[in-house]
Amino acid sequence: MVPIGPGGGAALSFLASVLQAKSVAEIGTGTGVSGLWLLRGMQSDGVLTSVDLEAEHQRLARDTFTEAGYAPQRFRLIAGSGLDVMARLTDAGYDLVFLDGDKVEYGEYLDQALRLVRPGGVIVFDNALWHDRVADPAQRDPETVAIREVLQRVANDDRLCSVLMPVGDGLLAAQVRA
Repeated sequence: MVPIGPGGGAALSFLASVLQAKSVAEIGTGTGVSGLWLLRGMQSDGVLTSVDLEAEHQRLARDTFTEAGYAPQRFRLIAGSGLDVMARLTDAGYDLVFLDGDKVEYGEYLDQALRLVRPGGVIVFDNALWHDRVADPAQRDPETVAIREVLQRVANDDRLCSVLMPVGDGLLAAQVRA
């Protein structure tokens, strides 16, 4: 687990700010680094919902957010499978959904995120370049193939306006057309 770097983090913060995000969902809490960047860009009364399988990751993230001065009501940490939890979240209830969980599940994350993001909201996938493997057709491991397929699906979906940003390990951002 490698946390998002400063370039990717700044892009997340920027997107949350431009959207005037009040409700953000994140799949893959990690130690809270990406969540911190998202919180920085969100409205002062915004709430980050962050999902991770590992309870230890959530403990570390809670410490990270608290040490950064964010009140407990600004974040909601949910332990569980990203897909299981996403299925229970509110339709069109999120301004931004950031996906950094199991790469093999990226296609299913996209299906859920399309339901969760409000019109005009943004879906963001981390690791969209996957260590420069995505552009190499010889790379056929399950993670690379899944990311490649999600990139293609997003590019071909008329409901989305997307951009692949070469920051960090790549961010794919797609706005759901209003």
